[in-house]
Amino acid sequence: MGNFDAKQAVEKITAWIKNYFEENASLTTKAVVGISGGKDSSVAAALCVKALGKDRVIGVLMPQGEQADIEFSKLLVKTLDIQHYIINIGETVKSFMTEIKNHIEPSGQAIVNTPARIRMTTLYAVAATVGGRVVNTCNLSEDWVGYSTKFGDAAGDFSPLSDFTVTEILQIGDELGLPYELVHKVPIDGLCGKTDEENLGFTYAELDTYIRGITDLSDKPELKEKIDRMHKNNLHKLQLMPTYRQ
Repeated sequence: MGNFDAKQAVEKITAWIKNYFEENASLTTKAVVGISGGKDSSVAAALCVKALGKDRVIGVLMPQGEQADIEFSKLLVKTLDIQHYIINIGETVKSFMTEIKNHIEPSGQAIVNTPARIRMTTLYAVAATVGGRVVNTCNLSEDWVGYSTKFGDAAGDFSPLSDFTVTEILQIGDELGLPYELVHKVPIDGLCGKTDEENLGFTYAELDTYIRGITDLSDKPELKEKIDRMHKNNLHKLQLMPTYRQ
């Protein structure tokens, strides 16, 4: 997009990750990353390997029961040659939701967000066990419109990709030489079978050019209003918790 330099971005992110671990961890601290098999987790894991070496990166695959596309996740850990664990959260989610239903009928939002929060709990359990820091894999495009779960995939100890749009991350993934099918796999929510863009109601290309100021969407006022409203309504996911001060 525009004059984006993917090679320079890779160099800067790698240096930033190295610096983060030098200042906030020990020489043996590992990066723990949830592996979905999509572009964000693939790029984040690859950058951590480039910065820290493969022996300091652990991938965690967290299917919920049967995951039709788990082979993409397996391809990523094989490509990077990193240690990984497959921890199935299916029974945990089922047990948790069953207990909730004994007291209150969970909303659709609770049903959608709970697995993401259980996955993050899993990542922190692994990190606490191996001595690690959890990688946040969110990107700027998703963060802009709140397409993430608060305290779920929106959590983490450090975030190497949150200043890059989807369009830019695709270029970074290609620059890193990752398999095409991992970088350019169409993201699907895994619940209703719809793609991210179908759920959002607009394309990442439209969103990204608006974020970067390449277009002002003046020719699409309804789309502009929708994106602006989503951005405003979801800022709480990106900001520190409001705290009363006396």
